[in-house]
Amino acid sequence: ENPAQTGRGYVAITILDINDNAPEFAMDYETTVCENAQPGQVIQKISAIDKDDPPNGHQFYFSLTAEAANNHNFTLQDNKGN
Repeated sequence: ENPAQTGRGYVAITILDINDNAPEFAMDYETTVCENAQPGQVIQKISAIDKDDPPNGHQFYFSLTAEAANNHNFTLQDNKGN
């Protein structure tokens, strides 16, 4: 007869964060443009947040839709600050 054999050891398990929260605007924005707005005038600043917690922080990129990008009356400027 063979006696039952038992082994013991330690296992380290690292739990990684998953992307379970989508980025969202930091607040609800309602933008209006006055008819006497000057060319180059800033009409709205936007920011985004993400509830997931990455080690190096999030970097968001904003873009205009194809229709808006072809309209030269509006531009979007990235301030590199989310």
